[in-house]
Amino acid sequence: MNRFEEMNFFQDPELVADPYPYYKALRDKCPVSHEPHHGVVMLSGYDEVAEVAQDAEKWSSCTSVIGPFAAFPVPLEGDDITALIEEHRDKLPMNDQLPTFDPPVHAKHRALLMKLITPKRLKENGDRLVEFADGVLDGFLADGEGEAIGELAVPFSLYVIADLLGVPEEDRDRFAAVLQGKDVSENTLGSTEGQLSHSPMEFLYKSFVGYIEDRRRNPREDVLTAMAQATFPDGSLPEVMDVVRVAANLYSAGQETTVRLISSAIQILADNPGIQKRLREQPELIGNFIEETLRTESPIKGDFRLSKVPVTVGGVDLPAGTTVMLMNGAANRDPKHFEDPDTFDLDRKNARHHIAFGRGIHTCPGAPLARAEAKVCLERLLARTTDIRVSEKAHGPAGARDFQYLPTFILRGLMNLHVEFTLAEGGA
Repeated sequence: MNRFEEMNFFQDPELVADPYPYYKALRDKCPVSHEPHHGVVMLSGYDEVAEVAQDAEKWSSCTSVIGPFAAFPVPLEGDDITALIEEHRDKLPMNDQLPTFDPPVHAKHRALLMKLITPKRLKENGDRLVEFADGVLDGFLADGEGEAIGELAVPFSLYVIADLLGVPEEDRDRFAAVLQGKDVSENTLGSTEGQLSHSPMEFLYKSFVGYIEDRRRNPREDVLTAMAQATFPDGSLPEVMDVVRVAANLYSAGQETTVRLISSAIQILADNPGIQKRLREQPELIGNFIEETLRTESPIKGDFRLSKVPVTVGGVDLPAGTTVMLMNGAANRDPKHFEDPDTFDLDRKNARHHIAFGRGIHTCPGAPLARAEAKVCLERLLARTTDIRVSEKAHGPAGARDFQYLPTFILRGLMNLHVEFTLAEGGA
């Protein structure tokens, strides 16, 4: 038996650092594999992941974030558990979050979300990306070396998403500080408490409640007013907390995925001089470079679905009440869909076929923004430097790097990334 087959994907630190041999072992055995530790069926094939992700009729997203790690309130018995899910979903963790919603409720709330990130607003936000990138790079490049996540990717993505959502400029530094885990003692907008909660999500909720309530009382010509006045498809005005949850989660989740994308891209650049050289000579390849980064280092390893009825996936019969994990990171290296999948190919023709942003109704709505942020950040970083290198002092020599990854089975990303660089003339 292959040793990977018995490893615990959800707890083994070896699989945090390098999950790809495990993914391959699952696919080679069967792309629909029963995981022995938590009763999860792991979907590691491209076709199988895409099929389930696009089928919201047979599969529920009610446990998409928690998977098997919170017991369902009642036994999941019978050949159709749809009614049980609806009756008890409000007792599940994260039940008020958009990724856990099923139709028709999901369509209603996603429509509200899309009113916050309209093409017009994305364009207005995009026009300022270079300004934001250069503003952060001014400090990051000053010393010839830096930590690319905390000093570049995080502040850049936070300022971009704050701008998209119309957070007042005077509050943006405070937002960035809280989301980076820094202690801030100022009041939140609309709050009378003297000490700010240490919970970033609680901070976001309190802040956006204040913004939305204020704009409903006192409309202005700004993004927050448009957010406060946005209606559901039937024309009804959402509760304040419906808008707040959408905005706060877009703020937090949107920047998280972008940070992982940017940091992975910089790691690949810094560790592959040949790729870096080609991108400097052919900046038009940066777009495909980003897609191949998303394919090979998917920021989201995967999420979960719960079968409402008996289903067959990849020729395997599964009863109602089965928890499956859609393993995006594994699907994106499926050799049936991507030739030589473990090789980073800057010229890969189907790189954009990856499932890094999901498929179906839960496809990441912020994907266009994440791509635009990464493109501008990399363009400006390359333009202002002549060479970018992984710091051997921090991560060891080439061929024996020591990188630390986020200890989670949902996200794939570095804890830190120390790089050194040579500035272009006038690049500081």
